[in-house]
Amino acid sequence: MSDMPVWRMVKEAIAVLDHEVSNQEIKQLVLANHPGTNLTSINCAIISGSVNAASRIHYGENKKPRISNTERDYLFKVGEGRVIPYSPAKHGVWEIYKNPENAIAVRLLEDSTSEMESSTPAPLTPDEGTSTFALESHLRDYLARNLGSLTGFDGKLALYVDVDKRDGVEFQTDVGPIDILAISDKNELYVFELKLGRGVDAALGQILRYMGWVTEHMAKGRKVHGVIVAEEIGKKLKYAATLVNQVRLMEYTLKFEVQTVALTKQA
Repeated sequence: MSDMPVWRMVKEAIAVLDHEVSNQEIKQLVLANHPGTNLTSINCAIISGSVNAASRIHYGENKKPRISNTERDYLFKVGEGRVIPYSPAKHGVWEIYKNPENAIAVRLLEDSTSEMESSTPAPLTPDEGTSTFALESHLRDYLARNLGSLTGFDGKLALYVDVDKRDGVEFQTDVGPIDILAISDKNELYVFELKLGRGVDAALGQILRYMGWVTEHMAKGRKVHGVIVAEEIGKKLKYAATLVNQVRLMEYTLKFEVQTVALTKQA
């Protein structure tokens, strides 16, 4: 197996390209040159190297503010699962920065006065008469920052971080990305699956798939738990979950207030 870092394998694979390509095609190119390379590692390298990918901030060198002008900034995301070689002349200069909420995000450097839709969650908006998170990413990031304050668990939770300093937000696996992978102070792993709209009933099969992967590839004898978080858990899911002791169901609620602001007269 090659000693070359996987991100260099990906960069090498797309170096001869000047057109849009799918993530699957990149994997095939990498495997052709470096058989046996882990598919999850290739996925991570693609996300980490894409200058406008909001999720790149969860990988090593992208966790602090910087201009995206290094050798590790070599892809530009043009659609779901599709990228093109990054060109500052065509795509602008991007940066990793701290937004007004003091969270790390990505944006065009030339557009530093506004939040980019591709890099930050949408604001909270009403949905069918109730207040819900407008995007799963908003709920995901909130929970990731506040895992330690969640109660009812057998131990205090924290965001999982692997040996490569990759954190547990959108944790890439061979069977898809885990919304949040957490670890307790008792060294037990927790797989979080977040649902906002439809499809909540199908979440059990999805989270069991992730839990199975974590058990097979990461657990090393540690207990693996699942947590499904939604605004409302239906009876179908409740019935199904009664047969799976390792999966916990949680509902979230939101509360906010609107106050009148008066103009303060200056002396």
